[in-house]
Amino acid sequence: MALEVRPATADRWDEVRAVMGERGDPSRCFCQYFRLRGKQWSDSSPASHRASLRSQVRSDLPPGVLATDEAGTAVGWCAVAPRSDYPRVVASPNWRGGDPDAWVVTCFVVPVGHRRQGVAGELLLGAIDFARTQGVTRLEACAVDVAAAGKVPSADLYRGPLSVYLDAGFKEISRTSPQWVLVGKSLSR
Repeated sequence: MALEVRPATADRWDEVRAVMGERGDPSRCFCQYFRLRGKQWSDSSPASHRASLRSQVRSDLPPGVLATDEAGTAVGWCAVAPRSDYPRVVASPNWRGGDPDAWVVTCFVVPVGHRRQGVAGELLLGAIDFARTQGVTRLEACAVDVAAAGKVPSADLYRGPLSVYLDAGFKEISRTSPQWVLVGKSLSR
């Protein structure tokens, strides 16, 4: 499948909403989980998450990238931004040992019907390209090691499987559990 991956800009809001869907975790989270902590998260609602992402998409710095297929249908989302934009990442033990100035990939959304077709890998390559255009020199993520964790429900793969990151040239930085692997990639040319 040939995909086009581009930043999620204001003119692509309808595509972002379509990828997040009407059911399941993405439709409730709208990629705000890592942007909020504790009481902020528990006091927020799916409607406020949607409004926050819409505001972020309208900002000068898009909060992620979207993949579209040959027909122009949005088939995936990948959140990528400076680590400092994600208070939950900054505080998480799963992300310790990383570069505080790095950008991070926090989640993927690939709707049912488009999974297991390489969409996440293409999204990650698009996120890498986008980060480079912003002058980023280091990109990190907390991947899911499916081999070590055993059978993982698809809902728990939102951070991205380790294999997708390794295929894109990321290297393991640390493991905080058998399942969670901090990975990084230098974007210097």
